[in-house]
Amino acid sequence: MSDSRAIDEKIRTESPYMKQSRKSADWIESVVKEFVEASPENSLKNPANDRAFDSPIVGFSSGDDQLYQDYKTHVGPFHWTPEEVFALAFPNLKVRAEEISVISWVLPQTEITRKENRSQDIYPSESWARARIFGEEFNVKIREHLVENLMREGHEAVAPVLLPNWKIEQSERFTFASKWSERHAAYASGLGTFGLCDGLITARGKAMRLGSVAARIKVPPTPRPYSDHQEYCLFYSSGACGKCIERCPAKAVSKNGHDKLKCFSHTKIDGTNYVKTHYGFDGYGCGLCQTGVPCESRIPVKGDA
Repeated sequence: MSDSRAIDEKIRTESPYMKQSRKSADWIESVVKEFVEASPENSLKNPANDRAFDSPIVGFSSGDDQLYQDYKTHVGPFHWTPEEVFALAFPNLKVRAEEISVISWVLPQTEITRKENRSQDIYPSESWARARIFGEEFNVKIREHLVENLMREGHEAVAPVLLPNWKIEQSERFTFASKWSERHAAYASGLGTFGLCDGLITARGKAMRLGSVAARIKVPPTPRPYSDHQEYCLFYSSGACGKCIERCPAKAVSKNGHDKLKCFSHTKIDGTNYVKTHYGFDGYGCGLCQTGVPCESRIPVKGDA
């Protein structure tokens, strides 16, 4: 039987529940993608009104995925599970983990932004800094837009990082980490694996931003096409790269990993002063380890390093 006939046969024999679940996933994906494509808020807010992001990738994971429990050990006991997120957002509802789906998306940086930042060697380009500030403001609007659409259709939904309880916590293992990690939600949702500098390497590379929403709706989880959490990183998989070490102006990336304190000092303190002085707005950033590297815009392969 040909592949196409096999797929057609699978669709015909799917249960009504599975068909509805796939339909729900398609609808959610279209809500996110159409908003990114059409919204005037997808802008760097510069004179040219350049787009902040290219078309997104969307993935899904189940609220009862064991990974979310594992994150309490790996990230810290403070990291929320989807069920805990719902308990905070909807304290009068009893929602089981298996009723929840996590919707995660990748917002790829545009070629213009990546090209500009590729040429930098200490501080971020103006486009990159704008994407960090105004792009993330748009990312908040994506979260709100998706929640609004889900709620309108009768599905309780919440963006974890927009909860008032969300914050950065001290982490014995990772210096500091958040109560809900967009990178870890994306990893669970089949969207990518971690690199040496802690960035997530996705099908659209590492130069991107992430967002997520948890909703009381059942959709098929996106398969995770990897067996290891660092599988896409050439340094971890073969020892054949380390370009992000060379790119880091703060020497915060080494063969031992990512020094978050050095990174924070350069990005948030020095970077804030630089952006204000040179670009004239309140912002910060760096992103040099995400550009000018083999994993900038795709999953690298041997020979890229």
